[in-house]
Amino acid sequence: MSNINKKQTVIGETVPNVPWEDKPADCKTVVWRSERNPIIPRDLIPTSNSIFNSAVVPFNGEFAGVFRCDNTARRMELHSGRSKDGVSWQIDPEPLQFSCDDPEIGNFVYGYDPRVCWIEDRYYVMWCNGYHGPTIGVAYTYDFEEFHQLENALLPFNRNGVPFPRKINGNYAMLSRPSDNGHTPFGDIFYSESPDMCYWGRHRHVMATAGGWQSTKIGAGPIPIETTEGWLMIYHGVLTSCNGFVYSFGAALLDIDTPWKVLYRTRPYILSPQKLYECVGDVPNVAFPCAAVCDAPTGRLAIYYGGADTVVCLAFAQVDELIGFIKSNSM
Repeated sequence: MSNINKKQTVIGETVPNVPWEDKPADCKTVVWRSERNPIIPRDLIPTSNSIFNSAVVPFNGEFAGVFRCDNTARRMELHSGRSKDGVSWQIDPEPLQFSCDDPEIGNFVYGYDPRVCWIEDRYYVMWCNGYHGPTIGVAYTYDFEEFHQLENALLPFNRNGVPFPRKINGNYAMLSRPSDNGHTPFGDIFYSESPDMCYWGRHRHVMATAGGWQSTKIGAGPIPIETTEGWLMIYHGVLTSCNGFVYSFGAALLDIDTPWKVLYRTRPYILSPQKLYECVGDVPNVAFPCAAVCDAPTGRLAIYYGGADTVVCLAFAQVDELIGFIKSNSM
């Protein structure tokens, strides 16, 4: 495969050291797993019961991230981490601490499933924050050492807050999934805008559940990737089997200027829990995408996902091939 596309599809940054493994010759799928999976074991730090559903971004020529680390008391906490290559990670053994101007909002109860996104001049973090139930916490950092927490974006109950990497219609924008206070048996994807990362409105419905692998609930995954074909959104879908929930992921293209309008959406999944580290763990049968790093000139895409709510895994795709698959297999 050529390293340079004839026409660059991705509108974004150059990440020449994006984690990458060439597609195996016998691979028949548009997304393929890393041979090194799981790249982060459940016990990488002394206090962790599990590490999964975490966020990764390029940072100063290397990589940084915010990681969900459920500790051995089974408290859901967030930790910062660094990596030179995006595969081998050093995670701070101490949970990250947010500074906050409002002690009520800053009273940390729990946090999980973070997303991280560079917007204009800083890295914004969104995560499922405990405030009388799950809601969307918001913070920012410049260095992954100090984190300043802002107001929660939305009322409980909500999960999967995923910011867009630039303003849309002059406003910050995000995707989310309204939920309940437990293991939600429903969920569609919605879009919201904010002038200041504090007050959110202009809520729009994006996508509903569909059949098969995405019949019970859906939620946005990594930060959407801007392309010449629209916003590339990787999302998770859940079906309810006779043995419980099964989490897989698919992909969609959203309109650039009105991202609540879906242009194409995969009918089949692009990755489902089939490997041992996806099928066996604290929560069986889960492949949950939370981050993606893309090198714009080559279209190489590294997708970070949680396996069985226990470990962090890595998969790969080529953006042009993935977009072609979405269009050819759209519902």
